Amino acid sequence: MTELDWPDRATDDRSTMLDLFDEFSALVAALEAEPVDYAVCGGLAMAIHALPRATIDIDLLIRPEDLAVVMRIANRLGYRFEASPIRFRGGEVDIRRVTKIDPESGDTLMLDLLLLTTATADAWQGRQALAWEGGTVRVVSRQGLIALKSLRASGQDLDDIALLEDDNDAG
Repeated sequence: MTELDWPDRATDDRSTMLDLFDEFSALVAALEAEPVDYAVCGGLAMAIHALPRATIDIDLLIRPEDLAVVMRIANRLGYRFEASPIRFRGGEVDIRRVTKIDPESGDTLMLDLLLLTTATADAWQGRQALAWEGGTVRVVSRQGLIALKSLRASGQDLDDIALLEDDNDAG
């Protein structure tokens, strides 16, 4: 296990808005307490790998058999609005989205649960456990993140892949 330093957060007066760091921290603590195996992916995984960029959601890779437990945990944390499943690449990628809405501000935060499939198995196998905030956070490796981002290959994904590959070359 290696130590993880989270990038510094800016402070502001938005006390009623959902705070991504706080929401992420609460979710990780609940998953670790259960315990449920997972791996952070997406924009937050980029930040964990020291390549921060703006993100508006939390992405986790989980086993399909853990979906009910993760949804129960998410519901307990206020994520109550489920979208229809998102599938692409002929069903190779299967995402379950649930959203939290702050009752005071109307601010929203999406939690995307990427289900483990044969297409995502390599990213799952290479996941890492890192010391973080007095506990542990599990995250896909840089190579796993590249593999996951290659599945969708959106403009943002291609930009992220370039950053990850450039950073690997520099290191």
